Amino acid sequence: MRLRALLDTDALGLRLLGGADELDRAVRGVMTTDLRDPSRYLSGGELVLTGLAWRRDATDSEPFVRLLVAAGVAALAAGEAELRDIPDDLIAACAKHRLPLFAVNESVAFATITEHVVRQVSGERAGDLAAVVDRHRRMMTSGPAGGGPDVVLDLLGSDLDLRAWVLSPTGRLIAGAKMSAAGAPLPPDVCAGLAAEHLAAVRTGRRGPHRPTLGASTYSLFPIRGGGRSAQGSRDVRETVLSDWVLAVEADAGDWPDERLDLLQGVTQLIAVERERRDAARTVRRRLAQEVLELVQTGAAPAEIAARLRVAAPVLLPGLGAAPHWQVVVARVEWEGGGIEAGPVAQALLEEILVDPLTTGPEPADRIAVAHLGEEAIALVPLPAVSAEHDGSESGLHADALLAAVRDPLSAGLDGDGRVTLGVSAAVHSAEGLRGALEEARHARRVAAARPGRVCAAGHQELASHVLLLPFVPDDVRRAFTARLLDPLRDYDRKHRAELIPTLEAFLDCDGSWTRCATRLHLHVNTLRYRVGRIEQLTSRDLSRLEDKLDFFLALRMS
Repeated sequence: MRLRALLDTDALGLRLLGGADELDRAVRGVMTTDLRDPSRYLSGGELVLTGLAWRRDATDSEPFVRLLVAAGVAALAAGEAELRDIPDDLIAACAKHRLPLFAVNESVAFATITEHVVRQVSGERAGDLAAVVDRHRRMMTSGPAGGGPDVVLDLLGSDLDLRAWVLSPTGRLIAGAKMSAAGAPLPPDVCAGLAAEHLAAVRTGRRGPHRPTLGASTYSLFPIRGGGRSAQGSRDVRETVLSDWVLAVEADAGDWPDERLDLLQGVTQLIAVERERRDAARTVRRRLAQEVLELVQTGAAPAEIAARLRVAAPVLLPGLGAAPHWQVVVARVEWEGGGIEAGPVAQALLEEILVDPLTTGPEPADRIAVAHLGEEAIALVPLPAVSAEHDGSESGLHADALLAAVRDPLSAGLDGDGRVTLGVSAAVHSAEGLRGALEEARHARRVAAARPGRVCAAGHQELASHVLLLPFVPDDVRRAFTARLLDPLRDYDRKHRAELIPTLEAFLDCDGSWTRCATRLHLHVNTLRYRVGRIEQLTSRDLSRLEDKLDFFLALRMS
């Protein structure tokens, strides 16, 4: 529909304040907002309705209008209920940027205008789903009673017979249909696969919706743009790719009409509003983490730190009777070439990583407090108090479990030029232990950073073994040491297929036990003795000596 048609509809109560030469612009949708920067939720062609709550003084109008024009909106309609008269500075800014401006009479609800536009744009489409979606836009933006993303996804199922899910960048199921078309829940490996496909497509610059096929089903993936620095003007995809959500629809959108694609884009905008609200709710937890960590780093008295922890505990674990134990997790995201403020990127990612990937919904994320100090993100993870029979060392987060849950999807998002490294501390029981836990997690992260791979993690258990030392051996020393011991065996294996290297590994794993090693390798003991003798002959080492066993063990670990 055209803007002129809106002005000619008396029931809408619109009064033109500027832009008479632009009334033939087409209106493709409508959006109500009071955000200072709504551009992340705009796709172009919208009539934007605003109550002007974003305006604090005259200097706010110019940036707001400039953002709308950059997003390609059709026109702006401002309500008179808040300020009675539309401010002159807003009128001037719209005139400067040739953006048509309407005043909305205070007696007319935005919902009336919204429903009229939606009906006109959607025409005779069966069920007028656009109007239904828009009603739920108002429900969602009016407060938690709107029901969150599940309400909108239920509409897709009931009105368009589309099963859809909202997934995190690590493949965690945040919201969506209980069953797939096959009648079974969406498996975790499919969720992880879809997240990986989405991240890979975003990093390579392919335009959505992306349409991967996993198993027997084809899915269409629509990005859900979140907040972060990209929302304030930066367009470097690396700042948000590891934290943005994705809408996965079990259908092939390749032959969809533009109207249906527009509807799905509208759905992503609705979910993005909900995401923004939940991100805003993290502000308190982030502030708590920042305060505690600054106290820890500056060497504050344990009593002062304990006081802050007592404040944090009810926020992070509501209803808990006793103060919990704590773990510290440190993360860092590094991109080749730099140019990215790494701390906020790692913070947003760590807030997602620390949620159990097998849990669904947003609630588990409400118990994670993450701050960023410089280029590191640091999380305070509360653990329920353990019983007296346990010391807490086996409870909580484990580095290998975190790594297994997120490695595959995130590796796709890093796309060959980024790295994520994680370090996990042991659980501590008091404020006195937090400083040591922070240093432990940082040291574990450095151990992880010394390993190959795009996504690496290390835990506190590894800091008490040889694993701590191996990553810091210089590469040239590592190569020389392993070559001196293992190259003669490798050469012999290539020429004679003697399997001396596997025999050596098994012999050391069996602590030098001839019987157990022969059984594992399905060899006669005499054959095993012959192979070990050949190893000793080729390397001039004696596998009955502890020193030589240790050298071989380290060489195998470093190779």
